[in-house]
Amino acid sequence: QAQIVESGGGSVQAGGSLRLSCSAIGNYGFQAMGWYRQPPGMDRELVARIDDNGRTNYAESVKGRFTISRQGRTKTVFLQMNNVTPEDTALYTCYLYTTTNYNYWGQGTQVAVSS
Repeated sequence: QAQIVESGGGSVQAGGSLRLSCSAIGNYGFQAMGWYRQPPGMDRELVARIDDNGRTNYAESVKGRFTISRQGRTKTVFLQMNNVTPEDTALYTCYLYTTTNYNYWGQGTQVAVSS
């Protein structure tokens, strides 16, 4: 059983910045980690993902504004959110893909962007 711990959410004004952190605790291999989000009343969607080779991909709506990164070769990743808009308001959830193909969700961290 993996434990996924997210932090960094909160309230921020439009145009501001926020950095989310996610750490996966446990003895298992890193395949990829990603950030998903679920705005109020909407479905969950992929925001950004990074794999073990450092390759990244992003939702079209966040390209040029958000950056996902990994802390070395650890199971800690960050989501740097710049120039945020009210449309970025959502529950942001971290996802871990392991090398054993057992995948895990974190509990999520709330982000609220005011106009």
